[in-house]
Amino acid sequence: MSHVPNQPPEPLTPAQATRILHENFAPWILALNLTVEQTTPTQTTLRLPWSPTLTREGGTLCGQALLAAADTATVLAISAARGAYCPMTTVQQNTTFQRPIHETDVLLTAHVTKLGRTLAFTDITMTPTPPPGTPPPPPAAHATTVYALLG
Repeated sequence: MSHVPNQPPEPLTPAQATRILHENFAPWILALNLTVEQTTPTQTTLRLPWSPTLTREGGTLCGQALLAAADTATVLAISAARGAYCPMTTVQQNTTFQRPIHETDVLLTAHVTKLGRTLAFTDITMTPTPPPGTPPPPPAAHATTVYALLG
């Protein structure tokens, strides 16, 4: 993607973010069946579909699946903010689980709070999808990440 000097790049579309997901992530991440719901210059939302293969005791969605999905949402949000994918790696991820998630998809919204030349910072909310006709519930988990931009 080209852009005029001194102007921010065009953000990625959901289709472009989906292509990045399929071209740059490990097969076990792709097995989560994440879908890109929305991209903007400052945030990206992914959907983690409910699957019994991602649960633990009592049918609760396991934290490892949420962490992997949050990390993936971060890469796509940074790519959308930059207008293109570049190699990057997790420097730090902090997660707080506030309540369990049972038998529902999860929307993960990664908001880029700072995008520098070598580091990027994000906040991620993980919210269960509400039943039709009901208001959205509060987030079930929250994460912050710091990423090193390698390219």
